[in-house]
Amino acid sequence: MVRMSTNTGTLDVPALRARLGRAAEATGKAGVDALVIAPGSDLRYLLGVGGGSHERLSCLLLPADGVPVLLLPALEAPGYAHLPLAELGVEQRTWVDGEDPFRMAADHLSGAAAFAVSDMMPALHALQLRDALGDARQDLAGPIVRELRMRKDAAEIEALAEAGAAIDRVHARMGEWLRAGRTEAEVRADIAAAIVAEGHVTAEFVIVGSGPNGASPHHEVSDRVIERGDVVVVDIGGPMPSGYNSDCTRTYSIGQPSGAGVADAYEILRIAQDAAVRAVRPGVTAESVDDAARSAITAAGLGEHFVHRTGHGIGLDVHEEPYVVAGNDIPLEPGMAFSVEPGIYLPGRWGARIEDIVVVTEDGRRSLNNQPHELVVL
Repeated sequence: MVRMSTNTGTLDVPALRARLGRAAEATGKAGVDALVIAPGSDLRYLLGVGGGSHERLSCLLLPADGVPVLLLPALEAPGYAHLPLAELGVEQRTWVDGEDPFRMAADHLSGAAAFAVSDMMPALHALQLRDALGDARQDLAGPIVRELRMRKDAAEIEALAEAGAAIDRVHARMGEWLRAGRTEAEVRADIAAAIVAEGHVTAEFVIVGSGPNGASPHHEVSDRVIERGDVVVVDIGGPMPSGYNSDCTRTYSIGQPSGAGVADAYEILRIAQDAAVRAVRPGVTAESVDDAARSAITAAGLGEHFVHRTGHGIGLDVHEEPYVVAGNDIPLEPGMAFSVEPGIYLPGRWGARIEDIVVVTEDGRRSLNNQPHELVVL
């Protein structure tokens, strides 16, 4: 396999070339003449670099039939100089301040009856591009690109596995930082440093929800002092140099939990999370995995305290397709990767969540997180 070393890592040229080809084919099948991909995770998926979006237009113009063009401000071009564009079959065009990049894009897409822009393209760019293309229909590229990104190849799965192992190492060290007398914010700072030390580029998120704060699923941190007997939810993750993300939650107790019924409720949660993981296999629907977790919690009389979906896809974005939620009847396929993270949240008292990243395999599933699922008493 031909690979090219760059200042941002190693690019798999054949894999990227194949992705560009599949994206062009999928664009045509969707009845769209071209994709307009803005800097971000979609661009990283297709070209191996995410770039940055500012007030100046940068984008990949990917026609269903024709030569892709990377359109860049001249001052941004050095950041893309390492890309093997010729080997990828992509042309580069640059513009300088005073020129109209939207007109340049429209000229390249001349005759397009319909085009699709990245879901996260700034309105500043999307609206001007729409004006430049006149009567052409403007759609979102998400439904096209997500079909490609949702099914990870072997290299992507191993990148996710590397991320999972790195975040597991952080959870294994939690006893170094999480203890009574420290604030959530103090603990967060130590965890964030460890996430980077264990191989991540940055700590994208660090949730430390102690005591009643744990009952808020997306609580981040506060100056609350952690007390003995607290149940503490720790949800952490971030991108690796590969661009692929980790995301793992474990729940801890500072000494024996002081709340009534914690042990029993937590055991129900553990059973529910295990049931959902075991439900993962090719052919079942995403919503059936959600149901496996939800049914176990509801049967125990705690259904009203499970207030979010069971999971989300993960890859170059922390949250992406497929979503493990009621109503999503997409059949699971090998290569799909997502979280399985049911939770139980008792307002004003405490909360708990268990989260693993799981990949669908040819005959079942592979868990990418392997820290204990029991309530960890520190």
